[in-house]
Amino acid sequence: MTDRIYNVAIDGPAGAGKSTVARRAAAELGFVYVDTGAIYRAVALAVLDRKVDSTNEAAVASLLKDTNVKLQWEQGVQHLLLNGVDVTDRLRSPEVSDASSRVSAFSAVRCFLLETQREVARQQSVIMDGRDIGTVVLPEAQVKLFLTASAATRAERRCKELREKGLEAHYEDVLRDIEERDYRDMHRELAPLRQAEDAVLLDTSALTLAQSIDETVRIIREKLAL
Repeated sequence: MTDRIYNVAIDGPAGAGKSTVARRAAAELGFVYVDTGAIYRAVALAVLDRKVDSTNEAAVASLLKDTNVKLQWEQGVQHLLLNGVDVTDRLRSPEVSDASSRVSAFSAVRCFLLETQREVARQQSVIMDGRDIGTVVLPEAQVKLFLTASAATRAERRCKELREKGLEAHYEDVLRDIEERDYRDMHRELAPLRQAEDAVLLDTSALTLAQSIDETVRIIREKLAL
């Protein structure tokens, strides 16, 4: 591996498997995996913990003054520190997911977290996933992918993930949540979810996880001539 710093941006809708695919691809390529969704979830968790209205941008912006979000890695695994406390294990509940989709649409939140993401990418080779990585956060990334799957497939995968964690999950509810989140993410005024013009589209609906990872790694290697 060269000493050159590479940035890979992976965007896509909720439940498309971006985090898992990006994490595994980064491990295989020797890059650092940055889960930007977790950063927004940390802010959402702060909003929920402090019982702030997640639809009130002014209230959320005010909360940011006393909020510190920090990324750190332990044995290659990303951890999120919220005001000095590791909250990584609290970030994947449906409540946090819903609140995250709402607060991430606020300009105050996106500006608050933008430099945190860019600074990590300036220091080391990363695979970063989110909603607007290739379009806003890292527009100069050498490789951009748009990872997606049908809403039905994503709902099935999310239900399985939640149940494996011992959480209750009903397919119809999860599907509705995903469709509503897709609409919010694609129609928000600031940094809406969309495929960058120079991004490679990868639909994983008919692919296994292993196949999705293999194809992602293949695309990255090909684009970077590794």
